[in-house]
Amino acid sequence: MPIKRVSKKLNDEMFFVTMTIRNWYKILNEKRWGILSESIEYCQKNKGLKIYSYVFMLNHIHMIIRAPDVSGFIRDFKSFAAKKTLTDVKKENTKMIKKFQCDDKTFELWKKGNYPEIIETDWFLNQKINYIHYNPVKKGYVQYPEEWKWSSANFFENEEKGPIIIEPLEI
Repeated sequence: MPIKRVSKKLNDEMFFVTMTIRNWYKILNEKRWGILSESIEYCQKNKGLKIYSYVFMLNHIHMIIRAPDVSGFIRDFKSFAAKKTLTDVKKENTKMIKKFQCDDKTFELWKKGNYPEIIETDWFLNQKINYIHYNPVKKGYVQYPEEWKWSSANFFENEEKGPIIIEPLEI
């Protein structure tokens, strides 16, 4: 089955994307979410990345994004985050790092594909924002979306600003 990617023709549009840890291993934690956040902050400051909604989970992340080069952002973000995260995993648990080793002795953190879905309507945008914000509730991590620290739900509910800048919504 071919991997769905961001089309070159639509590379500057708004997308809902999901990035998943290989084999759905639950390795993301407070420290590693910090690594993801730093990478996103860098891209916001230096690559024109706009984040409209996001959530970091234990084994995946969801975001609604726009950038002049969405596919370039995804490539660079996944590469940088993988290097730093795998270095941290290796320090913390030498057995776990082997789960990310490929046959050619390289390491792969992320599943292939990002499942990009272009945002074309207000209805679809709102549906995806709700999906993102309620993901930690659905998993039973928190009772209310705004209780999950690594989500834009705090910004939407309480206008609390975190390290990741949330852009005003636009279609």
